[in-house]
Amino acid sequence: MTSILANGQAAGTIGMIVWLVVLFAVMYFLMIRPQKKKQKEEQAMRDNLQIGDEITTIGGIVGKIVTVKDDSLIIETGADRNRMKITRWAISQNNTANEKLAAERAAAKEAAEKEKAARMEAKGKTPKKKNKEEKF
Repeated sequence: MTSILANGQAAGTIGMIVWLVVLFAVMYFLMIRPQKKKQKEEQAMRDNLQIGDEITTIGGIVGKIVTVKDDSLIIETGADRNRMKITRWAISQNNTANEKLAAERAAAKEAAEKEKAARMEAKGKTPKKKNKEEKF
C-alpha cells in the first residue's frame, strides 16, 4: 500500500513540474519574445539614423539631425534653429522613416486598386454604377 502512495506522489510531482514548464513557455512566447523583438526593431531604427532625418525624443522634443556620432546626435529644433546634443537611446521614433513608410503603403494600395480595375476590365466586366434617376 505504501508503494502505491509513493508512486502517486511521484506522478503528482512530475505533473507539477510539467505544468511549470508549460507556464514558463507560454510566458516566454506571450511576453518575453515580443518585447525582445520590439527592442531589436528600436535598436535597428536608432542605428539607421541619417543626417536630415526628423526625429522625436522620448521627452517629446522634435528636431532634425545635423550631426551623427557614435552614441550621440546633434539636432536642430524650432524656428530659430536651437541645437541640442542628445544620446541615441533617447530617440523614440524616426518621423522621416514613418512618413516614407506611410507613402509606400498608400502607393502600394493605389497600385493594387488599379491592377484590380485593369483585371476586371480585361475580363469584360465593368463596375456597376448606381442609376441616380430622379423620380418626380
